[in-house]
Amino acid sequence: MPVNRIGLFGGTFDPPHIGHLILAGEAVFQFQLSRLLWVLTPDPPHKQDNSIAPLAHRLPMLQRMISHNPVFELSRVEIDRPGPHYTIDTVRLIAEQEPDAELYLLIGGDSLWDLPTWRLSADLVTAVSKIGVMRRPGDFMDLTPLEAKLPGVTRKIRFLDALVQPVSSRELRRRIAAGEMYRYYLAPEVYDYIESSRLYR
Repeated sequence: MPVNRIGLFGGTFDPPHIGHLILAGEAVFQFQLSRLLWVLTPDPPHKQDNSIAPLAHRLPMLQRMISHNPVFELSRVEIDRPGPHYTIDTVRLIAEQEPDAELYLLIGGDSLWDLPTWRLSADLVTAVSKIGVMRRPGDFMDLTPLEAKLPGVTRKIRFLDALVQPVSSRELRRRIAAGEMYRYYLAPEVYDYIESSRLYR
């Protein structure tokens, strides 16, 4: 019987962009995932002071971007329950729904160093099978300081090598507001949605 490996990719996706797609696609390929759940966060605890586009816009943008790949699924696990939404709670809920699955938590390289500050971070490391971390090919990351703060985390980490541009949602929002070029950092469906809705102006 094939192993049921499920990737969990959480974020505000404000807006979702090609960097997200690259990470997701490489995770499916390199980890041989059965499914990849895009966990859209309505109201992230660590961004309470930030202005975030309404869920009514972020949800259709993400749906349109991932609709072409049957392995990609939108998860409503955070959308359909009241906040605040912490990753440990989300992982536990999905583990209850998928008791036979190996759960792969996908995070960016920058988020890796913040992991000790996450709610119940030691429990989170225990709860997932692997932690997939995006990096550029050949980049070396010394995990010794992280291991000192979160014992056991090193054996859970698996690096994803990808050819990526340093695309960020924050920079894309700035470019859109400034009237600069941003089109080719997005899937066409997301670009069309932003233009027709006049978002981030």
